[in-house]
Amino acid sequence: MAEIIAKIIDDKKIWEDFLKAHKEANFLQSWYWGEFHIRLKKIINRTGFYKNNKLIGVMLSIVEPAKRGRYLTVPAGPIINWDDKAVVEEAFSEMRRIGQESACVFVRIRPQLLENAESKELFTKHGARSAQMHLHAELTSRLALADTEDLILANMRKTTRYEIRKADKLGITIETSTSEKDVKEFYKYQLETAKRQKFVPFSYEFLHEQFNVFFESGKALLYTAKFEKKVLAQAFIIFYGDEAVYHYGIGTDFGRKYPGAYLIQWEAIKEAKKRGLGYYNFWGVAEEDDKNHRFYTISIFKRGFGGKDTHYLHAQDIVIDKPRYLLNFGVEKLRKIVRRV
Repeated sequence: MAEIIAKIIDDKKIWEDFLKAHKEANFLQSWYWGEFHIRLKKIINRTGFYKNNKLIGVMLSIVEPAKRGRYLTVPAGPIINWDDKAVVEEAFSEMRRIGQESACVFVRIRPQLLENAESKELFTKHGARSAQMHLHAELTSRLALADTEDLILANMRKTTRYEIRKADKLGITIETSTSEKDVKEFYKYQLETAKRQKFVPFSYEFLHEQFNVFFESGKALLYTAKFEKKVLAQAFIIFYGDEAVYHYGIGTDFGRKYPGAYLIQWEAIKEAKKRGLGYYNFWGVAEEDDKNHRFYTISIFKRGFGGKDTHYLHAQDIVIDKPRYLLNFGVEKLRKIVRRV
């Protein structure tokens, strides 16, 4: 059996060409997501797995600083053949090695594997345990874009279709931007939304660097819905691989009276179709029967567009420093209760 060799990849073209050939590839394992974290002055690793000098897998990992102890994340990856035992073994070995060399307390992985008995058993076999918190969206609503626009509209919830048409009749307009000035406006409205909905907002640096990395590559747009020159809602949409992703969104107090957010989604869906993408991903949703989840209401909005739920394996932890990990486990358990997630 040929040996699997792990090597650092420092060539963007090699990395992106590999991802283009794999349907499960996503923006969280992209070259651009790594670049975003570099701009935040974090340590990242772009690892390639080779067999007979052929690239057969990639893994972006990020060292996350935290007061309770730094940890390593592998978001929506690694992108490997999970049926190939040799590359799976090497991937777990590399995660542990990078985590130990980076003085991390644990490694947190949210792979592009569906939540089922087989994927759970695979991670348990390799010494992982279920994490207290999620890493990135695990339950998502994805809309297939193969149908015509008319058919996509017809398959939406009746109230969703009504709100889109109402927005058109009212004369609500949609603008798209890649301007830094508009990122500042988004940040301002995010602070207002966070205060109203009682969640911790992202920092301006976090949003600024992330938006700019994807704007510069032509892989994102900031959508704004307006009525009578007033902002109703905004959404940051990433176009990467075979899908568009509704990554962030905000609504204004004024906008709560109008269906601007519905029209934004419809315009973004049409743009994704124009780009030849296969799916529109509404990103995280709550379980349909979890009425206490703080994302329950927004989940109803997202599901109204007719997408199907995709449930990825819950985030898994590989423990490196057990005593400090147990402290982290307790802190996250408390946060989970307080944040209702």
